[in-house]
Amino acid sequence: MKRTTSNLTMIGLFMALICISTMFFKVPIPYGYAHLGNGFIFLAAALTGNFGAMIAAGFGSALADMLGGWYAWMLPTLIIKSIMGLVTAYLMPKPANLKLAKTFLAVLSGTVVMVLGYTVAGGIMYGSVASGVAQIPGLIAENVVGILLFYIVGSRLFKANISKYFSSN
Repeated sequence: MKRTTSNLTMIGLFMALICISTMFFKVPIPYGYAHLGNGFIFLAAALTGNFGAMIAAGFGSALADMLGGWYAWMLPTLIIKSIMGLVTAYLMPKPANLKLAKTFLAVLSGTVVMVLGYTVAGGIMYGSVASGVAQIPGLIAENVVGILLFYIVGSRLFKANISKYFSSN
């Protein structure tokens, strides 16, 4: 994929949106917090392609952990959210279409990656499988809200034909 100034700018914009929506809109869950950042990860996957979604998701989320004081989670977040963004973007239809089942399967796959990743990371970091498993209901709820945000905001953006300003792969 050709890297254009506008594409790199959009990746940076999504990185900032992911960071801000992760930091400032949060609800406590066991061993962490739920937030709106995943909705913007799904939008980045739909609009910026594989590389853009991977970079925006990983670095935007890790930056939120750093700025929010969750330093121990920065590296796991960088890895988990990067993979989440990449998997979602890879499976997303090109061009993105919210009405296709494939779009829903893409965001669902990203959700599975994220829930499994944080379950394993939580189990390792807190020293027990039960700690990792305790996060699952909150992580699923977080992603349900993220999917709803993706479809609500995405429907408005696609209706305005915003995708013409993005070059995705």
